[in-house]
Amino acid sequence: MSQETGAMDVRKVSGVVSVVDIKGDVTAASEGALSDAYATANTPTTSAIVLNFSGLEYMNSGGIGMLVTLLVRANRQRRRLLAYGLNQHYRQIFELTRLDEAIGIHDSEAAAVAAASSR
Repeated sequence: MSQETGAMDVRKVSGVVSVVDIKGDVTAASEGALSDAYATANTPTTSAIVLNFSGLEYMNSGGIGMLVTLLVRANRQRRRLLAYGLNQHYRQIFELTRLDEAIGIHDSEAAAVAAASSR
């Protein structure tokens, strides 16, 4: 049984905000794809990266660990990390792991981009 690794597309939505569209699974197996997407999204003018979880099918503890790694990288580079599209189950996981305190969780792309642009 092979698990589908997540596919990631990157969109530049403004001069300072990039969106990473996550599709499929986020597990340790998708580390390369997530790292590559972050690197593509992180341009010299980027101040915030928005993670779009609306295409997420499955995320396990390995995926959560990768998000923590991205968060550390973003903080080091003085980038904000925001997210939207999390279903209720994953919102609860973000709350339990306190990731919601470090990654701004929003209800829509428009809200996340507005929050990312306001700082």
